[in-house]
Amino acid sequence: MSVNEERTVTVQDILEDEELQEAYAVLAGSDPDNCSYPQGYVKRQAVFACNTCTPRGVEPAGLCLACTNHCHDGHDIFELYTKRNFRCDCGNSKFGVFRCQLSPGKDRQNAKNHYNHNFHGCYCTCDRPYPDTEDQVNEDMIQCIICEDWYHPRHLGCTVEDSEELQEMVCETCMNKAPFLWTYSTHIAEPPVVKVSPCKGEVEVNKEEDKEPEDKRSDEPCKNGGEGSSTSPSCQEKNEATNGRTACKRTHQEMTGLPVKSQDKTVYCRLRELKTQGLERAREGAVFWPYHWRATLCTCVSCKRAYVDAGVQFLLDESDTVLAYENRGTVEQGPASLDSMLMSSLSTLDRVQQLEIVYQFNEMQTELMTFLRQIADEGKVVTAEAIHQFFGELMSRKRRQMNS
Repeated sequence: MSVNEERTVTVQDILEDEELQEAYAVLAGSDPDNCSYPQGYVKRQAVFACNTCTPRGVEPAGLCLACTNHCHDGHDIFELYTKRNFRCDCGNSKFGVFRCQLSPGKDRQNAKNHYNHNFHGCYCTCDRPYPDTEDQVNEDMIQCIICEDWYHPRHLGCTVEDSEELQEMVCETCMNKAPFLWTYSTHIAEPPVVKVSPCKGEVEVNKEEDKEPEDKRSDEPCKNGGEGSSTSPSCQEKNEATNGRTACKRTHQEMTGLPVKSQDKTVYCRLRELKTQGLERAREGAVFWPYHWRATLCTCVSCKRAYVDAGVQFLLDESDTVLAYENRGTVEQGPASLDSMLMSSLSTLDRVQQLEIVYQFNEMQTELMTFLRQIADEGKVVTAEAIHQFFGELMSRKRRQMNS
């Protein structure tokens, strides 16, 4: 179908529009009418930045969905997808004399918020905007689940796996900030890493874990004192061979968080078990993880301490994922979900009224395509302000028609 060819759009087309469904999934978990600031640092929400109020060169700031709609309508907005543990900045000291219309009594700053160059409209290691008018490749970007920056696939330093089951990506920088993840990636991530014996064609398994050099253990968070420690009263290096594994049982004190009184018992650590298998992965490039990989992470006391030290304790929370957020938002909306909302509204209309709605939608789309085609022919870039202007003029014309 050519660009200039017109197509009749039905209600079913609206319901099956993938981009519309994806956009709705991101926004469904956020309140469009009430500022999220009173909720504190929200576990995950849609976050935006205003280039009009906080341009590059000033302190970065983030907005919730409601403030984007009500306080910054018509401004130059960057959509940042979702962020974790973020509190709305709208109207605080970063905005000068500008005050939030929905929740004006805010602290001057949100000290626990984390910012990066995304808040000024730049992404990836190349520090470029998206979409980038100077980029001839024009590829979709992928978000790292730890730093939450977005990357061009060609700048990830690895082969990008095209699989629906690979739900999450960790960039190389974040892998090195939590180096124990490299061990997990050898066994869990894609592609799998297997070291094969050149003679027998069998996988080599290193059972002599006690002979591993100290400098190779710096990324093991299963030792007492956290990452890099060489001794552990709660997980001693003693081999009680049971099917090739180091037999470690979790004590009552460790399960309840109480101090370990006996140094004669060891704690089972999945990370330590993986380390004994002699498999290695090149520590370079981003890593792609399959769905539910977080459930395979070790949760012994020492490993939990290492997650905190590396600032990635949220990896143990499977509800932290963007997919879980989107699903939760869709479920919580219930009858207000996109499909239900449209279908329930249309079901209350008679056949003539339904056809009128579809006709008006087709008319609006035709006008929008004409508007976008005109901008493209003039060699201009489609901006959020231009889209706002288009719909503003469209609504004005509709009101004049109704009043005439």
